[in-house]
Amino acid sequence: MPGTLWAIAEAGPDGHLTKLSAEVATLVRGLGATAGRDVAGVVTGAPGAVAAVAAELAAYLPRVVAVEAAAAAASPIAALAAQGAVQATGADTDASLFLGNSPDGRDTAGFLMAALGVGVISNAGGVAWDSGPVAEKGVFGGRLITTSSFADGHGIVTVPLGSVPAEAAASSGVVETVALAGAGAAPAVKVLERVSEAAGAVQIEEAKIIVSGGRGVGGAEGFAIVAELAEALGGAVAASRAAVDVGWIPYARQVGQTGKIVKPEVYIALGISGAVQHKVGMQGARTIVAVNTDPDAPIAEFADLFVIGNLFDIVPALVAELQAHKA
Repeated sequence: MPGTLWAIAEAGPDGHLTKLSAEVATLVRGLGATAGRDVAGVVTGAPGAVAAVAAELAAYLPRVVAVEAAAAAASPIAALAAQGAVQATGADTDASLFLGNSPDGRDTAGFLMAALGVGVISNAGGVAWDSGPVAEKGVFGGRLITTSSFADGHGIVTVPLGSVPAEAAASSGVVETVALAGAGAAPAVKVLERVSEAAGAVQIEEAKIIVSGGRGVGGAEGFAIVAELAEALGGAVAASRAAVDVGWIPYARQVGQTGKIVKPEVYIALGISGAVQHKVGMQGARTIVAVNTDPDAPIAEFADLFVIGNLFDIVPALVAELQAHKA
């Protein structure tokens, strides 16, 4: 019997199914219809809480396995998610597994690669089916597109946000709840600190408008002007790695190759040079606006609108104009 196509889902900080996981489930359902294969989903988490996430996932897939992990609070979520996925897939050695290309998703894929002995195609912007998953992905900052598949027809694929629009199935699937076997196998983690974002803060993965600051904002205090423009536009604040590395803004706001991949309607880059590592994270935006004092900044090559000037002169004038129109 041909292997099942599995969507491995995760919950967000709010305890609900992430938008990216909903997109992965939609992708898997579509591939299953093309391939004529069964599709299913699996999500692993704390007893009780995981049931709600599984119910949300069942809106997209005919069958969902909710794996309850008693050690969820003290173990790496990626390690537990991989254990849950291995347990759910069981003896299905021909299965293909699909995950979101989030930080936890990438870690989970690594655990699964070691546990199952199969290959991984990461950050696949487009996935089709031809006797197995066929993935397209950009390399060299999107200058080239590669097409990859698995020699034996199955493996692990991670996909970025926005690859497909999330679309619920005509009817909800069934949820099977099981306990994680050998829950102690994942290494224990000592939690030193928990940091929560301010209530109501817009998550950059979900935002339609993103205002991002880089080295050019000059310091942590410079992000006040970034936040002011984001608030005026109803968007989210983000940053380049340069700003994150020096501690001006939390890592959760980083866009780029080692941060988050975003695809907003509008991406406004303030004081960001546009190095290839940052471009990878935001090049999917529908419209890119950049403000920079350097006319030769790399971002000028791919921005839809490139403004040469001092952001501390330009942004306050823009905010004032926006506020005037709202009045």
